[in-house]
Amino acid sequence: MKKYLIGLSAIALSATPALAHHPLGGKPMETFAHGVLSGVGHPLLGFDHLFFVIAVGIAALYTGRAKLAPAAYIAAMVGGCLLMASGTGLPMKEAVIALSLLVVGGVVLSGRALGLVPAMVLFAGFGLFHGSAFGDSIATQEAAMGAPVLIGYLLGLGVLQYAIAVGAGWVAKSLWQATEATAIQARLAGAVVAGVGLYLSMENLEGVVLGALGWAA
Repeated sequence: MKKYLIGLSAIALSATPALAHHPLGGKPMETFAHGVLSGVGHPLLGFDHLFFVIAVGIAALYTGRAKLAPAAYIAAMVGGCLLMASGTGLPMKEAVIALSLLVVGGVVLSGRALGLVPAMVLFAGFGLFHGSAFGDSIATQEAAMGAPVLIGYLLGLGVLQYAIAVGAGWVAKSLWQATEATAIQARLAGAVVAGVGLYLSMENLEGVVLGALGWAA
């Protein structure tokens, strides 16, 4: 139980609001290293992205390919980011991102293991929207600074998120001893992620309803 609480505390602490939206504190990015720092810092400053990657890592563990499955998310995320940086964004990003936490968290909560192909398709589908959101808020700025900055950003972003996903799977397997998808520790983590997704989904729905009524959210 102690090992489980340590791992779950790490998930909860990740929701702490960041004091700055960008690791460089708004300073201009001019080099490849600046781009890497931006990429490394950005997912840590967005708890919705971070919770999703954690859920991906835990769900990936039970596909039997804990290191391969998250790569589908990373590839699609980078693709979505590049699309947005080039001016092509995806619609309803925030709503789909909230749904992604609800769905993948729900899969982990259910105690059922996904097959490798369905898992990779699911991760990639949602990854496009997470990437588009990253591109909307940060990567477009990096692209304007030149190719080295953008490449550094994508590298830092992809490597860190992959490490978080694989690390989440390792925590579930090695610290929580949750070697099966039915393990209570993993399912509780899924409940946390799904709960965050439900909250964000309700928040988005509230905004839509209030907007339709002409009231300020």
